[in-house]
Amino acid sequence: MPPARTHRRAFPALAAAATALALALSATACTGAPRGGADDDPGARTTITFWHGWSAPSEVRAVNANIARFEKAHPHIKVDVVGGIDDDKINQALRGGGSKSPDVVSSFEAADVGRFCSSGALVDLSPFIEKSGLDLAKTFPKPLLDYTQFQGRRCTMPLLTDAYGLYYNKDAFKAAGIDGPPVTWTEFLADAKRLTKRRGDGYERLGFLPNYHGYENDIEHYLGSWGPLYFDRNGRSALALDPAIGDLLTRQRKMVRELGGYERLEKFRTGLGDEFGAEHPFHTGQVAMQIDGEWRLGMALDAKVPFEIGVAPMPVPPGDELDYGKGFLSGTVVGVSARSRKQNAAWELVKFMTTDTRAVVGFANDIRNVPSTFAALKSPDLTFDPRFRTFLDITRNKRSNTAPGTIDGGAYLRTLQDFAYQYEKDGDGSTLLPGLMRTERQIDSDLAQAK
Repeated sequence: MPPARTHRRAFPALAAAATALALALSATACTGAPRGGADDDPGARTTITFWHGWSAPSEVRAVNANIARFEKAHPHIKVDVVGGIDDDKINQALRGGGSKSPDVVSSFEAADVGRFCSSGALVDLSPFIEKSGLDLAKTFPKPLLDYTQFQGRRCTMPLLTDAYGLYYNKDAFKAAGIDGPPVTWTEFLADAKRLTKRRGDGYERLGFLPNYHGYENDIEHYLGSWGPLYFDRNGRSALALDPAIGDLLTRQRKMVRELGGYERLEKFRTGLGDEFGAEHPFHTGQVAMQIDGEWRLGMALDAKVPFEIGVAPMPVPPGDELDYGKGFLSGTVVGVSARSRKQNAAWELVKFMTTDTRAVVGFANDIRNVPSTFAALKSPDLTFDPRFRTFLDITRNKRSNTAPGTIDGGAYLRTLQDFAYQYEKDGDGSTLLPGLMRTERQIDSDLAQAK
């Protein structure tokens, strides 16, 4: 069960954390990154410290099992593991150093890679990668390589992947006379309307909850169906010029209106069960379709839902049917502290966790996430439910995409979503372009200030 990942944007809380992280990283950048210890002997007997964010008992067991695999393969390196650590604590340790600070850190927040790389808090892994003879383009899908580097500096590696798709209630589809999952957004809206059953001023069942405040309805997850540009070649926001952004916002707003209107949908949303509990609205049948990551399948099966679960890629814009099968990708990243005096030994752990096929497959099986390497994605040792293959295929799809990192930790996505909140509530066609242009200016201003 994933308590917090890159894809989960609890905006007020993350904004506060982002501010703290920015201040801390600014301090590191001002004082200069420490030299570190890339001259240690990786064959010497030593102990390194690994910090991670997992906290659920099953996840902690999975992490410990993976570390045990590493220690068996590298008996001279012992790993002290500390779990339940968020990015704010990681940054404080990276900035402060000391004997108890981590040598290796992992983060659920791929959006923070821009900060980690630009500040020098995590070392540039390129020399280690070159020395190890790794061909990253042949090892990982391109979107994973994109979100683990920033402006050519690779300070993290992909650990596990999160892929987003569409879950649907097969029993509800059959009862509504719908043969299969929607391929286009036009079909998606038609199916959502057909699956909706109203009751009074609310719903007995909603075909799909489109509001941006809905679970996993972050705008970048939606935009995985389009693959937007976000920025031009000069690094300036290109939201108003990119037709993908306007098309999504227009289609989503139409869906809100035709499924009952913003106020009615929001009233329904506020009465739904916890996202990570058994009472999730997809589990209970309150919604017939749900955007979500690969972990939802295991959680729905654990909840013993009383219907057959279908899993499919997200629909694509009409006219882009040949792109059907792609989706939004993100994931957990791992890197080496610039203050570590044992960087060669630390790299051995990072390399093992991210490129050793048996280790990647074993960890993915235990955590129930998507493995990150091409070799692991096609491994016969994966033990997932057959429906999970949808997410493996999305990860391999050459059209799948991610959101680019920025020096301010992906704050542009929060700014864009703030506009999306306003637009779905009371916007109209005449306010779309001016609103996107204002959003562009805010993003460019924020990035200039961060630099």
